[in-house]
Amino acid sequence: MSKLRHTRATFLAMLAIAAALIASPVPAGAGGGTETGAIDGANFIIQMPTVPWNGTLVLYSHGYVTPGSPLVARDAGDPATGGWLLANGYAIAGSSYSQNGWALQQAFHDQIALLDHFKSEHPDLKRTIAWGHSLGGMITAGLVQLFPDRFVGAIPMCGVVAGGPGVWNSGLDAEFVFKTLLAPTSALQLVNITNQGFGAGSNFQLAEGILAGAQGTAVGKARLALVAAVADTPGWFTTGSPQPAQNDFAGRESNQFLWDQQVTFPFVFALRAELEGRAGGNPSWNTGVDYGKLLDHSINKDEVQALYQQAGLSLDADLDTLAATPRVAAKPAALGYLEKYIVYNGDLDMPVLTMHTVGDGLVLPQDEQAYASVVRSEGDQSLLHEVFVSRAGHCAFTPGETVAAFQTLIGRLKTGHWGDSTSPAGLNALANGLGVVPFNPLPAAFVTFRPSQFLRPFDARNLDEGGDHRDS
Repeated sequence: MSKLRHTRATFLAMLAIAAALIASPVPAGAGGGTETGAIDGANFIIQMPTVPWNGTLVLYSHGYVTPGSPLVARDAGDPATGGWLLANGYAIAGSSYSQNGWALQQAFHDQIALLDHFKSEHPDLKRTIAWGHSLGGMITAGLVQLFPDRFVGAIPMCGVVAGGPGVWNSGLDAEFVFKTLLAPTSALQLVNITNQGFGAGSNFQLAEGILAGAQGTAVGKARLALVAAVADTPGWFTTGSPQPAQNDFAGRESNQFLWDQQVTFPFVFALRAELEGRAGGNPSWNTGVDYGKLLDHSINKDEVQALYQQAGLSLDADLDTLAATPRVAAKPAALGYLEKYIVYNGDLDMPVLTMHTVGDGLVLPQDEQAYASVVRSEGDQSLLHEVFVSRAGHCAFTPGETVAAFQTLIGRLKTGHWGDSTSPAGLNALANGLGVVPFNPLPAAFVTFRPSQFLRPFDARNLDEGGDHRDS
């Protein structure tokens, strides 16, 4: 397998959520069974429990799927969790969405259409809980914001809950530092990408070549550490591996290189084009950004300083170069699209439990800080609890941890309060109590963790204050 094909295959594998439970082609009924079909071009799957249904539907939103892939409906993040839900009397359902890619607009419509369809077949539906992974976590948080009367609770998992503009701006920061310091005269496109795809001669392949070359020198590694710092990329990559020590700067940088090579660069240097096509142009900007100040707030500042010193390179000189380099402006209409799909307003009408791994370099745990901040601004912090798993990887939860989170939300719905239900010890006990197979291939690893500040926050408060940094 070529390096390019290997990189894309690894990227797709890390994005993939375990396949949904195998469906039998019969209509779903109160006595069990599976219904599949399509609504407005979106495939769907519904499964009913064989045990008595408890009147609750658990609606699953899947993560990002690369354009050109089949439209596959998923009703659970993994088979073990789906099986547990069915065995405990819950109905489960999910849509493929009518499009792949950054398809939030379609997902919101298609998930509500599926919910309407389910309600028409099961008028005794008592309540619906939303959950989802990655982009599906973003969709989950969006569903309960846009349609609060349709849900009683939600579990956005590893979700892009900092919102679209903030997350893509953070990606642009990494792109900007990467090109400016490592390939300023190259043809690498940061935005308005025309040289699309993953194939030979693509923008992505050009970026991968520059990345590989930089990783081969001490100077290149120092500058790649700065790229990681402005994006807050964690220095922990392989699921199941121990977290590198804080002073293991070489190990942290090596892991950040793997995040860039295998996961992040496909998004920022290739799949950004798909978003720009939807939005009608570039929605991201770095006008007014001071990269020295960004570095001051980064979790990786110590690593950058150490590697620059080891390489005999002037960090101040590189920051001066960044400061003097022309910035990228957003197209107002494109930014408007990304604001609509979606930024968060922090207004919660129901309990929401989020879950994130500490070592997630695709969707940062700092997204949770951004989400909590806007929720707190609305005075709804009592409805939100955020829990963290000490593990590397994107959405790298065990089924046991997922079921434990779901049980915790159900407990909150029953009692009206969280109590100490979200304590790491309690969650680990719940997860491990399910047994090793198939729920806990790794020991449950809930921990007390407080994410640092998301570096490029953007939410509904920016819109209300008129500070949305639109540039013509």
